[in-house]
Amino acid sequence: MTKRTTPKRQHNFSPQIVEPQYDEVVKFDDPELMQRVEAEYPEMTTEFKRIMFTQYELFCMKQDNYGPDNIAAGTKLATDDDVKLSLTGLFFRINDKVQRIKNLIVLGKKDNVGEAVDDTFMDLSVYGIIAQIVKNGKWGK
Repeated sequence: MTKRTTPKRQHNFSPQIVEPQYDEVVKFDDPELMQRVEAEYPEMTTEFKRIMFTQYELFCMKQDNYGPDNIAAGTKLATDDDVKLSLTGLFFRINDKVQRIKNLIVLGKKDNVGEAVDDTFMDLSVYGIIAQIVKNGKWGK
């Protein structure tokens, strides 16, 4: 039996923007891969995209409510220390969500807050993206 090896793929951490407009279009590094996976798993990939766009909408709604200063912790994110402070705040927000998931799902504790588990997962995911935006120097820009 021959062992099948899969070539190592790099994530597209610097997507190229094609025809910038309101809805920016990202050029994928390997569009054929996306097509194969979408063909093999149409419901799963469609659901992933639906959730992703729902999270983007939530992100925009919260940005409209809070602005960028809540994540920037009152700084301009101009120094490494400013970024570290912001990422530390995000760490605590992420940890709050992880602890909530642990209590509700793993430990089976009762929900006294009224936040759906799906909302907690969504917040956790969005905070992870926000952390990457901060780290990449794009927050509030």
